[in-house]
Amino acid sequence: MKTSKIYKIVIAGVSMAVMSACTDLVNEEKDSVVSPSADGGFSPVNVTEALASAYKDLSTYSDQAGIYALGEHTTAEMIPPTRGVDWGDNGVWRTLDQHTWDASHSYILSAWNNLNQRAYKATEIIASNPNAKQKAEAQFLRAYNMYWVMDYWGVVPFREVTQGVDELPKVLSRSEAFDLILKDLEEALPNLPKAGPSVSNGTANKAAANFLLAKMYLNKAVYKNAAAEGPYTFAKADMDKVVAYVDAITADGYSLEKDYFAAFSSAAKTEPILNVQEGTAQNRWFMTLHYGQNPSGWNGFATLADFYDTFEAKDTRIGKPAKKDGTQYSGIGLGFLIGPQYDDKGKVVIDTRTQKPLSFTKDVPLAGAATDKGIRVIKYHPANSGKYILMRYAEAYLMKAEALLRGGNAAGALTQINTLRTTRGATALGSLTEANLFDEIGRELYWEGFKRTTEIRFGKFTTGTGASVKEPHTVLYPIPSAALVSNPNLVQNPGY
Repeated sequence: MKTSKIYKIVIAGVSMAVMSACTDLVNEEKDSVVSPSADGGFSPVNVTEALASAYKDLSTYSDQAGIYALGEHTTAEMIPPTRGVDWGDNGVWRTLDQHTWDASHSYILSAWNNLNQRAYKATEIIASNPNAKQKAEAQFLRAYNMYWVMDYWGVVPFREVTQGVDELPKVLSRSEAFDLILKDLEEALPNLPKAGPSVSNGTANKAAANFLLAKMYLNKAVYKNAAAEGPYTFAKADMDKVVAYVDAITADGYSLEKDYFAAFSSAAKTEPILNVQEGTAQNRWFMTLHYGQNPSGWNGFATLADFYDTFEAKDTRIGKPAKKDGTQYSGIGLGFLIGPQYDDKGKVVIDTRTQKPLSFTKDVPLAGAATDKGIRVIKYHPANSGKYILMRYAEAYLMKAEALLRGGNAAGALTQINTLRTTRGATALGSLTEANLFDEIGRELYWEGFKRTTEIRFGKFTTGTGASVKEPHTVLYPIPSAALVSNPNLVQNPGY
């Protein structure tokens, strides 16, 4: 790593490598500091190398902690039970579930550092005389990382490369950050390549930019609202933009996978818009599988019975049984794993800690959970997993349905949703409301990392199952204490 001075925007104190009780398989953060030239000014980076590094950095989104944990463990579809001494981790998981986090929470700090580091790396690329396509890619990457800072904390620290090492970065309000992200995406879009669906979509393309633009406008009422906790008013003009951006994605050749779980496999054909090419999706099965299964997991996260019960039995998204045909990993099913569990040859797995047959149960307490408690979830299967998905067409499809409903076209939205439900083997709905649309979004996108954003938009984040303390201010995370010390321009979010 080069000898360098640390710019205050990027590092909010020392970047912490906080690990869960089990092995964390995401690469350790390296070379995330800024290197000034000998005279103290900005030293341009090698654009090709920096872009390649920035794409590798997307692997941080596949970690089970940090960014992902903030988007899922705080919601009503995931629970991180403590099992004996396992997954206690000084309460970092329980406080997320209970909405009792504070400004010292290690995953809030790590997410803040990682996202801001990556946003600044993109700013360096933009300032290093890239060609038009390279600049567009860097603008997309800056927009994507800044989007999550804006979404999670409501403010975004921003430093220009021309600022001195000792200058404090300015702090963008949520509204200002929204405008900058929008500007980056709109400028980038014409210069990004067109790419149809592919598991190898690991770089910015027009569909990815249109996807993020649709997500921006769908949530604009949240991000531009004076009160972060709402209520929110969704403008028809914004909803019309969502529809237009999603239609542009469809025009590039994207469509719903006929087989739901194919979207998460190496055989995905019609849905992948943007995938993480670095590493694998293995954290997603390790974090939930039991120690006695093959592969041996960390016996961690589960879903809640209330969420599981929203599915019809014939809905294909609820899962597929294990094949149990003797091939590697064939003892593992897809979707929700509930009831007796089997090895690859069809024999019941024995829990080595209890010496009893392993059978996952619906009930699961947050603390003091036995090793068999809780329904487990598998979307990426170890036998045929594709690369980790950041953007897939089904989410865009649902964004359009929601925009149609909020824009006054309930009939069009219902048609959109019933097409999806028919594809997934579920019964068509007779009418569409915000309530059953919210449920449908959950059924399609469960455990994909952004349930928190959906719950906030629907006004359910501080009222749903799973939170014991449901204070309105928790719709924003606290600015990490270390960040406040390093940059006095930052002001703590209300309630912390």
